[in-house]
Amino acid sequence: MPNIKRMKISKEVRVGLFIVTAIVLLYLGFNFLKGIDFFSATRKYYAIYQNVDKLAESNQIYLNGYAVGRVRKIYIQQSKNRVIVEMNIDSKIELTDSTVAILNGELLGGRFIELMVKSSGKKLNNRDTLQSEVAKGLMDFFTKNAEPVADNLQTTLRKLNTILDNLSRNSMRLDTMFIRLQKTPGLINKTLITANGNIEGLSTSFKSVADNMNSRITELKPTLDNFKTLSDSLKMIQLNGTITKAQVALGKLNETLSKLNKGDNTVSKLLTEDSLYVNLNRLLTSVDSLANHLNKNPKHFLGPLGKSRRKIEKELQEQREEDRKKKGLK
Repeated sequence: MPNIKRMKISKEVRVGLFIVTAIVLLYLGFNFLKGIDFFSATRKYYAIYQNVDKLAESNQIYLNGYAVGRVRKIYIQQSKNRVIVEMNIDSKIELTDSTVAILNGELLGGRFIELMVKSSGKKLNNRDTLQSEVAKGLMDFFTKNAEPVADNLQTTLRKLNTILDNLSRNSMRLDTMFIRLQKTPGLINKTLITANGNIEGLSTSFKSVADNMNSRITELKPTLDNFKTLSDSLKMIQLNGTITKAQVALGKLNETLSKLNKGDNTVSKLLTEDSLYVNLNRLLTSVDSLANHLNKNPKHFLGPLGKSRRKIEKELQEQREEDRKKKGLK
C-alpha cells in the first residue's frame, strides 16, 4: 500500500509540473510573439506622437534597416491629444538626445519606427524620451504633387475645350468653302473657254501687227543706211577740223618756244640770266636788316624830327660796346 501511494503522489506532481511548465512556455511564447525577449537586456524609451497611424504593439523598431527593438505599449493622453509609445530597445544601442524616432510605414500598411541616431549630443538613460517625427507616406507625396498636376490638367482641359470650339467653327467654315468650291470648276471652265477665244483673237492681232512691223522695217532700211552714211561723214568732218586746229596750235607753240630760245626779249632773259634773282636776294637782305634795325631801335624812325646819321651811328657803336661787355662778363 505505501508503494502505491507514493506512485500516485509522484504522478500528480509530474502532472502539476507539466502543467506549470506548459503555462510558463505558453507565457514566454506569447510574449516572444509580442516582441518581448526575456533573454536579452533592453532599455525603455518613450516617444510622443500626435497620431501613430495604426501603429500596434510589438511592431518592429529599426536602426539602419536592422531590428533593434519592438514597441512594448501604447498609451493615449486624451487631455493633451497625444499618444505615448513605450519602446524596448537593445541596451547595446547607445542613443543621444539628438536621436529621432521616425514613424514610418510600408506600402501595404505595416507600420514601424525607424531610429535616426546622431553621434552628437548627450547620452540618454533608461526611460528617457526621444524626439519624434512622422515620415511622409506615399499618399502624402501623391497628395502634395497631385495638386499642381490637377491645376495644370484643368488648364489643359480649358485650352482643349477652346481648341475644340475653334475646330468646330473652322469645320463649319470649311464646309462653306467646300460648297463654294463645288461651283469653282464650272466657273474655271467658262473662264478657260472665254480665255481661249480671247487668245485666238490676240494671236491674230499680234500676227497682223508683226506683219505690219516687218513691212515698215523693210521700208526703213534705205533711210537707216543713209543716216549711217551721214553720221560717218559728220564724224570725219569734225575729226578733220579738230586735227587742223591742233596743227595750228602746235605751230604757234613752236614759234613761241623759238622766240624764248633766242634771248632777245624779257621773258627769255628771265629764263636765261640770274641778275634778277641776285637783285631780289640783295633787296630781301636790305629789307631784313632794315626790319631788324627797326625792331631794335624804333626811336630812330619814330622820333618827332628823326635823328641825324651821326647820332644813329654813335648810338649803334655804344650799343655794340655794351653787347661786347655783356659777352665778356658772361
